[in-house]
Amino acid sequence: MKHEEALPAFQPPGPGAWELETTHFTRPLARFMQQPYVEGFGVGFSASTARFGVMLDRIEPCFVNDFAFMQARPFGAPVGAKGPPPKIIFQLLTRLVPKMRARVRASREAFEKKQWRLDLKTWDEQVRPASDKRHREIQAVSPGALSDDALIEHLLVCRDRVRDMVTQHHNFTISSSLPIGDLLAHVNGWTGKSPGEVLQVLRGSSQISLGVATAELLVLAKAIRTDEAATALVAGAEDAATIVDRLRTHDGSVGEAMRAYLEVVSFRSLGYDVCVKTAIELPSVLVRAIRVAVEGPRAADDGSAARIAKLRGEIPEEHRAAFDGLLEEARAINRLRDERGHYSDSWAIGLARRALLEVGRRLVKSGAIDDPELAADGSYDELVALLRGKDGPTLEELKRRAHFRATRSVNDPGLPQWLGAPPSGPPPVEWFPEDARRGQRAIVAFLGCLFGEPELERTKVSVKGLPVSPGTYEGTARLVETENDFGRIERGDVLVTRSTSPYFNVVLPLLGAIVTDRGGQLCHAAIVSREYGIPGVVGTREATQLVKDGARVRVDGTSGVVTILE
Repeated sequence: MKHEEALPAFQPPGPGAWELETTHFTRPLARFMQQPYVEGFGVGFSASTARFGVMLDRIEPCFVNDFAFMQARPFGAPVGAKGPPPKIIFQLLTRLVPKMRARVRASREAFEKKQWRLDLKTWDEQVRPASDKRHREIQAVSPGALSDDALIEHLLVCRDRVRDMVTQHHNFTISSSLPIGDLLAHVNGWTGKSPGEVLQVLRGSSQISLGVATAELLVLAKAIRTDEAATALVAGAEDAATIVDRLRTHDGSVGEAMRAYLEVVSFRSLGYDVCVKTAIELPSVLVRAIRVAVEGPRAADDGSAARIAKLRGEIPEEHRAAFDGLLEEARAINRLRDERGHYSDSWAIGLARRALLEVGRRLVKSGAIDDPELAADGSYDELVALLRGKDGPTLEELKRRAHFRATRSVNDPGLPQWLGAPPSGPPPVEWFPEDARRGQRAIVAFLGCLFGEPELERTKVSVKGLPVSPGTYEGTARLVETENDFGRIERGDVLVTRSTSPYFNVVLPLLGAIVTDRGGQLCHAAIVSREYGIPGVVGTREATQLVKDGARVRVDGTSGVVTILE
């Protein structure tokens, strides 16, 4: 897309190198989200790396002209370090400095006691239940019934909840990453297999990545199948909002199950930002998910054992027992990757959006703005000022921010990929003390698969990306720019989008293949492609610019080539 206005100047927010974040945030982030994200991300990530003795202390986020940038900060390194010190100095530091020695010891102990298993137990038994309870309490508050002062307080609760859930999400980042990176590093060393080949053995271990796999939806689907009137309603031609409302008020077990389902999905965001609609705002998406669930569960993945056996057979015999243990740990933890978002950020962001829209409606009534959606483009302090009739951003300024956010993306020509000179990279694994090497190899392997993208190859009718799930599929391309496009997705379509998030899961059961501009072997789109067993190609950089909505395409998840057929 061409823009009449040039991009603003981009200046580093501090010393060192800052990299444009393209895997999760493909557009500028709404102003309301920026403060809680910055406050929550670093705290959670640092807590996670400390438990596992990871030598990457934290990833520091910032926003420049509303785009997200990140700076990796190695443990013990000064802020803005351009690279590691000379080998001899690095080795002396890691062996003699008490804090560095403690970090190395924590790395060894994390593997000895399988810290990720302890974290998973904490997640299942404490963190997730507590999160659900608190989200339901906030959801029980009706923003429209509050006075202005009470609404301001509720908005603060929602903002802080987003911050806390971003912290919670990233507090489990290393837990959900290390065993997978450990498997990748070991198998590559034994066989030379690429990450894409190895990751196929994780298929079937993350039910949360299948959009229909929520307990409430499965209960609802079962109730509908035993009720003739409800079955006809779901299959009928009435508009989606009517179907949702009639299911909600239906007699007996169907109505009860629908209300339970809506309680847990209505105010979940379908993206990483408060400007993205929640599920209840897109009834067509809910109805499609219900229809897929009513049709019945997916067939069992009979190929899992065969894929594992094939890979195992290619591993030297003396390492097969070790492989079995590594695979068991990776498969056990794999679900936590998506569960963190589904039960943490997704609900919190959706509840914050609900509060923001009520703020927006009141600001429209007072004449401060002319569209409730503009509230997302003000910070908490700015919105409080406007609600109280004090000076704040003008209508023109809020519209400028909203327009910039809606029309700009990480694909824009001239957008800097780095602020400051790129760093030289981490020190070689061999420089680390023996007790820290395994963890370092695992993290390097994991991060390479999360963010690593191929060099762009494109012709007039094809684009090449990273193949993440094998197979070939031909179908209609459905270009998804925003969540508003979800309602156009039909069963068998090929999703073409910049990137996906765990909150896309509600539409994923409909897809025949997935193609994204951004992401690596462990991005969300790659995970769900493997879980569904559909072809997937990520990191194409330009698929959304080359492929037109409605075009017929062939997706080759083995070679990574996406071809326009007509």
